[in-house]
Order: sequence, then C-alpha cells, then structure tokens
Amino acid sequence: MIFDPQTLSYDDKGLIPVIAQDHETGQVLMMAWMNADAVTKTLQTGRVTYWSRSRQSFWIKGETSGHVQKLVDFRLDCDRDCLLVMVDQTGPACHTNRKSCFYTAVRDGAETELMAPLTD
Repeated sequence: MIFDPQTLSYDDKGLIPVIAQDHETGQVLMMAWMNADAVTKTLQTGRVTYWSRSRQSFWIKGETSGHVQKLVDFRLDCDRDCLLVMVDQTGPACHTNRKSCFYTAVRDGAETELMAPLTD
C-alpha cells in the first residue's frame, strides 16, 4: 500500500505532533509539529523537516545549527494522529544544547534537572 500523507489525522491547523527518538538508544529527543508538506519533504529527503508554528515556515532540523536529524524510520500511531520519527541525531536535539528536550523531571513535587547542556 502506497503511503499518502493526506491520510493522517491533522488538527484544525493542519498539524500533527511528532516525537523524535534516537534510533540507537531509544531516548526521546524532542516533540515538534509537521504538516502534510513537512511529512512529504521528510520522506523525500531523509532530513527531518518540521513546521515551525512561531515562524509559520518549514524548519529542517540542523539547517542552521548543524545538529541534523537523519531519518531512520517513520512511524504512525494506530489513530494516525501522532508520528514517531526514529533518527540519527548529530549533536544535541534541544535548542538549550542538551541531548534531549526532556531534561526536567518532577520528583517528590520538585523539578529536577536530569542533564546539563553539552559543552563544545
């Protein structure tokens, strides 16, 4: 069966949430958004392309930072309303220079920082 990005369930703004996960470690790196065109570009180029809600434009991960996400596997959930991209991540995934955007935990009612920013 040929995949058609239009068969996904997008929200009222035409977006679908995407979780990026390191394909080797399984670590969840970040969450972002795609529209149908970003899905198509990601699948065509192998470079993970998101939709920036703040800039209202495409955002190719690593285009300016060099922290590239190369697509390894592209998965959709059972309801077709959320995506999982398994990636080969170069450098940190988070704009705070951390490996993952999920670096804060709430434990015993307090926030705990799980990882410091990477140093050059």
